[in-house]
Amino acid sequence: MSASYRTLLLLRHGKSDYPPGVDDHQRPLAPRGVREAALAGDWLRAHAPGIDAVLCSTAVRTRQTLQRTGIEAPVEYVDRLYDATPGTVIDEINRASSHFAFEVQTLLVVGHEPAMSSVALGLASADGSNSAAAEHISTKFPTSAIAVLRTDQPWPALALGGAALVTFHVPR
Repeated sequence: MSASYRTLLLLRHGKSDYPPGVDDHQRPLAPRGVREAALAGDWLRAHAPGIDAVLCSTAVRTRQTLQRTGIEAPVEYVDRLYDATPGTVIDEINRASSHFAFEVQTLLVVGHEPAMSSVALGLASADGSNSAAAEHISTKFPTSAIAVLRTDQPWPALALGGAALVTFHVPR
């Protein structure tokens, strides 16, 4: 691939627990989520090496998911990614250059449903996208799942239909 291409990785947080009296933002990962987040990290290191930067929701479960992946890259924790609309997530992706003081070729976004599936499907162009992956995402974007998109657009210009959906992986 040419260096002019950018890779966007959309990772839904791992399976969360529901402890009594804990508000949604503070919910931790369940044991299954801990295990599957580590598997997601293994897959990312094998299939998407060289993650330059991470945008992560401030929710406890997204932070724990990122930690369990073992991905070591500069991270910006973004409050707006918690309970975000797809438009807000895309806006934060468009602002990647303002979050990091270096050129980001591969960006990982750790967030929540239903935004992750909507962003993946919204950014994916009809031409050049993996239709089986799109169908899988439209059915369900499970916890710890990863959508991989590629674009030749700079982050500030990335818009609906501006990327190719390459693959979708559910670590189990």
